[in-house]
Amino acid sequence: MTDTASLTASPNIPPPAMPRQDGPKLVVQIVGAVAFAHLLNDLIQAVLPAIYPLLKDKYRLSFGQIGWIALVYQVTASLLQPWVGLYTDKRPLPYLLPLGMIVTLVGVGGLAMADSYPALILASAVIGIGSATFHPEASRVARMASGGRFGTAQSAFQVGGNTGSALGPIVASAIILPFGQTAVGWLAFVAIAAIWVLFGVTRWRVRHSAAQTGAPAPSHASPHSRAEIVRALAAIGILMFAKFIYIGAFTNYFTFYLIERFGLTARESQFYLFCFLAAVAVGTFAGGPVGDRIGRKAVIWASFLGVAPFAMVLPHANLFWTTLFAISIGLIMSSAFAALVVYAQELVPGRVGLVSGLMFGLMFGISGIGAAGLGQLADIHGIVWVYKFCAYLPLLGLATILLPRSHKHRPSL
Repeated sequence: MTDTASLTASPNIPPPAMPRQDGPKLVVQIVGAVAFAHLLNDLIQAVLPAIYPLLKDKYRLSFGQIGWIALVYQVTASLLQPWVGLYTDKRPLPYLLPLGMIVTLVGVGGLAMADSYPALILASAVIGIGSATFHPEASRVARMASGGRFGTAQSAFQVGGNTGSALGPIVASAIILPFGQTAVGWLAFVAIAAIWVLFGVTRWRVRHSAAQTGAPAPSHASPHSRAEIVRALAAIGILMFAKFIYIGAFTNYFTFYLIERFGLTARESQFYLFCFLAAVAVGTFAGGPVGDRIGRKAVIWASFLGVAPFAMVLPHANLFWTTLFAISIGLIMSSAFAALVVYAQELVPGRVGLVSGLMFGLMFGISGIGAAGLGQLADIHGIVWVYKFCAYLPLLGLATILLPRSHKHRPSL
């Protein structure tokens, strides 16, 4: 019998070939392109809450009416997203991405020319429709281009959106607040740039889909039982509720809080909102790659429980510490979103569009309902009371205990 040593020593027999590292690779250009388009999309959307103080004064609106504007925009976006994702899971529509951004362009024009409260509501709804078509499809493309590094790609995609959200208040402060509502029309150039980028992304997607024709279909079997899936989805719903109600308190009302608590002007308050949103962008970027290495559940635990002490102390701090605590909250809590999205995609394999639509739709829906509800509470109890109330929301992160351990994080990636 010939043993292994004699085989490797024989000059006539070549040594065993090393395994080839020819698996799918991260397509950096495409992930970067959808992230940049996400930046442009969310920059447009972030301008709307950033100009709430302007709209409130111009149209003599209450906090409750401001909350309804946010609700209409965010619920319009949230209701459509799961249906868009479910439909395109079965019938791909690659050109839906640039078409959705064209709808956003129409909404920008409507917002710039609106001359009444109902017109503001309608323009907000149109922008929401554009967002509904963008998020599930762009998230799908990011996953297609991930090369298996799902958390990293999703994190890069999401950090583009967070960066756009952070830039929104700066754009509003520099361009719109000094010159008035009609200056919103300058955002049309941002929308046109996004349309151009998304046409390029769509061409890649069409070529990629054609290249995949005839390839073996991936397995869609879930590693979890039906009971585990139901329990995990319920826990994710609780976590999304806590995260986006609390984040929404900042994105929609932080400027009002700073104005009332510390006597800042509307333009001064935009800088502090920018600091918070920039921290959200950085935290989001970190969450995906870390989740690829240590597991999604560990990132979710750290995100919610890590932010709880800062949330409790913030309503009692001075301006300096309020700024530091807000930055810390943005950094820590935002790290969970990419982990939650990828966790849900792995929980229900083969339904990337549906899951992405549900996750982003749930994000917008919860944010919208929260904005309306918090606005009503602010009218009754005051905006400072709202922040004391919201300080307890991160404790709902204890629902993470209901999540089964993810089987798909890859330390080697």
